[in-house]
Amino acid sequence: MDYKKLIIRGISYSQTQSGAYALLLEHEETSVKLPVVIGNFEAQSISLGLEKDIHPPRPLTHDLFTQFVKTTNFNIESVIIYQIKDGVFFSNINFKNPLSEEELILDARTSDAVAMAVRFDAPIFTTSDVLNEAGILLELDEMPKTGDEAVSDDVGAFNDLSGLSSEELDQLLADAVREEDYDTALRLQEEIKRRNRKID
Repeated sequence: MDYKKLIIRGISYSQTQSGAYALLLEHEETSVKLPVVIGNFEAQSISLGLEKDIHPPRPLTHDLFTQFVKTTNFNIESVIIYQIKDGVFFSNINFKNPLSEEELILDARTSDAVAMAVRFDAPIFTTSDVLNEAGILLELDEMPKTGDEAVSDDVGAFNDLSGLSSEELDQLLADAVREEDYDTALRLQEEIKRRNRKID
């Protein structure tokens, strides 16, 4: 399968879900962004994994599992985000023992998989289907400028998107990406794609 490599662009606080964060992954070649809603603990663990010089006084769960993996002579070869279903991402962690050549694939929450990947400097991949389904297509510097700020002061305030026009959805999507509210942007993009499928 032709996997698409992702890089971590950052972690931002979710404006629509209390206590949640948006992990922002990006496809290297197309700059399509893939937002994944994660919890506070996972956000902290990924951040600490990225900051190699910061070590908590006691090991976090992901640090403990990292030590276990290394003790068994395994490495993490890659993380694959292979599916999104009902807004939930599904991932595998691919392990390999360089001595015995033994390989092991474990199902994992995407947040846990990424937290482990950063500790092993392992690449993160996804599929074209996942990117097409959940990727944010707008570039921050290519978003339409609006002179009508009355469209929405809070793009996360809409629970029922069915009453909005396509133009309003496009504008809200641009606003959400500009404000780095990627979980709202994902929901808006799903509605836009749902409408486009009906037209097709």
